[in-house]
Amino acid sequence: MTVHFHEEDIPAGLFAGASSIAVDTETMGLITPRDRLCVVQLSDGGADEHLVRFAPDSDYAAPNLKALLADRAITKLYHYGRFDIAAIQHYLGVVAAPAWDTKIASRLIRTYTDRHGLKELVRELLGQDLSKAQQSSDWGGPDLSDAQKEYAASDVRYLHRLRAELERRLAREGRTAIAQACFDFLPSRAALDLAGWPEQDIFAHA
Repeated sequence: MTVHFHEEDIPAGLFAGASSIAVDTETMGLITPRDRLCVVQLSDGGADEHLVRFAPDSDYAAPNLKALLADRAITKLYHYGRFDIAAIQHYLGVVAAPAWDTKIASRLIRTYTDRHGLKELVRELLGQDLSKAQQSSDWGGPDLSDAQKEYAASDVRYLHRLRAELERRLAREGRTAIAQACFDFLPSRAALDLAGWPEQDIFAHA
């Protein structure tokens, strides 16, 4: 298992032939237009993860990464993709879809709990312990620590295995179609966030 670190873009041809890739982001905070995109994490479900770090003065050109994320033939796996899709769209200018979201799937199928964080999902479904110690660290510094790199990599390391288990449970309970409809709506939900409707429920009566 190796964590590969790249500056500003991925190598050409990385993940060639992949049908799905896990995607996550690290930013300076939770307000997308204010808090810049610092790191994009990627995994094809194999032994290695890839991190792409962007400098404070980055122009986010990243042609290879953009092409990968915009490729409609590749499903992007997220945990809370609403945030990641918005960050990628705002800074990289591409819609990273089609999407499959483990948090949405968890909410639809694990109705016996209100704990749908990645750490809890990995523990219950895969029997692995996931550290979140670096979650609130400074991702915009000049250097990323080994602990930060490991944390970032772990956020995509398990998404393919989680998807497989959650797909089985969605099918068992007859909720595959409604889950897919939610996944398909994610880019529109992210666009609403960016356009100024982050908290309003536009479907609400009142």
